[in-house]
Amino acid sequence: MSLRVFILAGEPSGDRLGGALMAGLKQLEPGVSFDGIGGALMAEQGLVSRFPMDELSVMGLAEVLPKYRHLKRRIRETADAVLETRPDVLITIDSPDFSLRVARLVKAQSNIRTVHYVAPSVWAWRPKRAGKMAEVIDHVLALLPFEPPYMEAAGMDCDFVGHPVVAEPQATEPEIAAFRSEFGLGDAPFVLALPGSRRSEVSRLAPDFGGALHRFTARHPEYRIVVPAAAPVAGLVRDAVQNWPEGAVLVNPNEFDAATAKAHKRAAFGAADLALAASGTVSLELAAAATPMVIAYKFQWLTWQIMKRMALIDTVTLVNLVSDTRVVPECLGPDCTPEKIAASLEALAAGPGAQLEAMKLTMQRLGEGGEAPGLRAARAVLERLPVT
Repeated sequence: MSLRVFILAGEPSGDRLGGALMAGLKQLEPGVSFDGIGGALMAEQGLVSRFPMDELSVMGLAEVLPKYRHLKRRIRETADAVLETRPDVLITIDSPDFSLRVARLVKAQSNIRTVHYVAPSVWAWRPKRAGKMAEVIDHVLALLPFEPPYMEAAGMDCDFVGHPVVAEPQATEPEIAAFRSEFGLGDAPFVLALPGSRRSEVSRLAPDFGGALHRFTARHPEYRIVVPAAAPVAGLVRDAVQNWPEGAVLVNPNEFDAATAKAHKRAAFGAADLALAASGTVSLELAAAATPMVIAYKFQWLTWQIMKRMALIDTVTLVNLVSDTRVVPECLGPDCTPEKIAASLEALAAGPGAQLEAMKLTMQRLGEGGEAPGLRAARAVLERLPVT
């Protein structure tokens, strides 16, 4: 009897993980069948999504409230589908507000095995989430090497399966040369500016990023500024860049087909000498490209006050955490000012060596050079399934 998997993802990052995991399961268990919710990459692996994944891609309280009843109905509908089809395993991917509610309803009425892909960051804040999650999840697939002990202590099986960033292609020399030529960069050194992928982030960070870059380029006029905007906020970034140093190059993915846009982003990351980036997983993309970085982020006042009191760690940057160093400078909260960001860029330009070593170590610890994370995740799922 072939393996039956119910799998669900709620946002594009989860769709990428799901697609790779499904490909791995098909390789190891050729007769596997899939049901659930996902996006385009999971569809490529054979999933017919029960409803469009983008219905679940909602962020923030103000955005969620108008759709609360609809989301609640989708949670119940999804759980009912799992209970009706009785798969061998339910795999939920990130999106805990949706995923874990579905798992809770399923566990309340069955003993279907539940696997959750992406461990919650209980090592950073709200550690009690692990215990609550253990009530409905049997097995966790972790992206970071230090996460399994936290999950196991709460009573769940957990396997580190590697981070998908290690499997992402990097820019080739011809791609970099073509990028420099297309955007008129010549041989000039440049700073990559990445003010975020959400409108709220760009609105908060763009003025301080611009001020910092004005200060930096005043002392280093040989540097250009390159801004590979995220597609959803490209218009907002374009407007912001008008107040940045003259000659800043906006790379708008909406002006190109998907393959070209991805190639441009790879080349920009690979060719940059320095990067100024909003806090987030982009730090791992920069590490994979060996691009030294300064991380900056400004929070709402109340959010910052809560974070300061609840945080269990002294850095938010994954490169610092995974490499067990603190070589990536951070300008967070009240330190997110043009003056402090510019000073950090100056120091980094003068000596990026320690950061380059830490980024190399980070990639090694995340699984670079080993089995692809999707295949490793599939193997972990299969090896932990109960023998029937």
